[in-house]
Amino acid sequence: MHTTSVDVVQIPTKGPGDVSGLVSLIDAGKIDPASILAILGKTEGNGGVNDFTREYAVSTLSTALASYVDLPPHDVEQKIAFVMSGGTEGVLSPHLTVFARTVIKGGHSNGTLTGKRLSIGIAHTRDFMPEELGRGAQIDETAKAVRVAMADAGIDDPKDVHFVQIKCPLLTSERIEAAHARGQKTVTTSAYGSMAYSRGASALGVASALGETGGAIRDEQILKDWNLFSSVASTSAGIELMHNVVIVLGNSNTSTSPFVIGHGVMRDAIDAAAVIAALKSVGIGLDEIADPAARSRLVNIFAKAEASPDGLVRGRRHIMLDDTDISSTRHARAAVGGLIAGLAGTGAVYVSGGAEHQGPPGGGPVAAIARL
Repeated sequence: MHTTSVDVVQIPTKGPGDVSGLVSLIDAGKIDPASILAILGKTEGNGGVNDFTREYAVSTLSTALASYVDLPPHDVEQKIAFVMSGGTEGVLSPHLTVFARTVIKGGHSNGTLTGKRLSIGIAHTRDFMPEELGRGAQIDETAKAVRVAMADAGIDDPKDVHFVQIKCPLLTSERIEAAHARGQKTVTTSAYGSMAYSRGASALGVASALGETGGAIRDEQILKDWNLFSSVASTSAGIELMHNVVIVLGNSNTSTSPFVIGHGVMRDAIDAAAVIAALKSVGIGLDEIADPAARSRLVNIFAKAEASPDGLVRGRRHIMLDDTDISSTRHARAAVGGLIAGLAGTGAVYVSGGAEHQGPPGGGPVAAIARL
């Protein structure tokens, strides 16, 4: 297996169509466009079915990168894994995180480097039929893609996987009607509700691939059995695709990256201890974060957030699920985003709403990437 060198950089954006920061780094020779493997972004949309900032951001990035990699924009989307998460409520700041990977031919280990280093792998599922979303087919195909992405990252041990980011589809009225016209029934007739089903099934696919479940998962357990979850899955649904994009992030002996990734599991939306544990796992203590030098080592924190489905946070009632003015996912992103931003010393963190089967109910995985 070849040795890889993985670089990661965070770039602030002025809007969902702003690619100036990325283009400047490319033109300055600091990022080789041919080595870009994945781009994760936070955009300032509503994070819902009609959040077109995600599609706009991907389209703009693909168009901007096309000339650099000598491909049409559509083919850029096949070469690079784009995952845009809508919703930057509260102090969350829109940004891009760019992952670049260079293969060092002939290498077989990270040489004299101590410990495993950041590695990344990507994979795509096949396109899904509308009636397959939120069901076993999506779980099984996602599990296959996770295994492919792990191999692509040079990761053999599931314990070395610290974050699996997935972009998955949702149902629209047109997609639902197309299924019905073929005599097929979709898992729900609600476009917004389908986001949860797709996220949940995708997360259970990760859990299945990594051995986090006790066996086969039945359709009726999706969004019902909250004891089934992945501790490293982060899934985000969007209107812009009909397949799953899978990005596996972990540590590997085949990587010479100057970065490392670690994770914790938030038990609820105010679990500061889990965020602190994630920071410590990459060598940053809470007492150090006020030091600019230590803070500059932190590239990003990635987390999932959701309103606890039982309506309580540590025994206290919350109203996120009952607010008809603001979606519960927006409440949760703002709350968890504020908590993490306060501990990390920056609002430029990646917090995604809707954590169905991603961590325990009301909580979610939290991962940190830092330069060693």
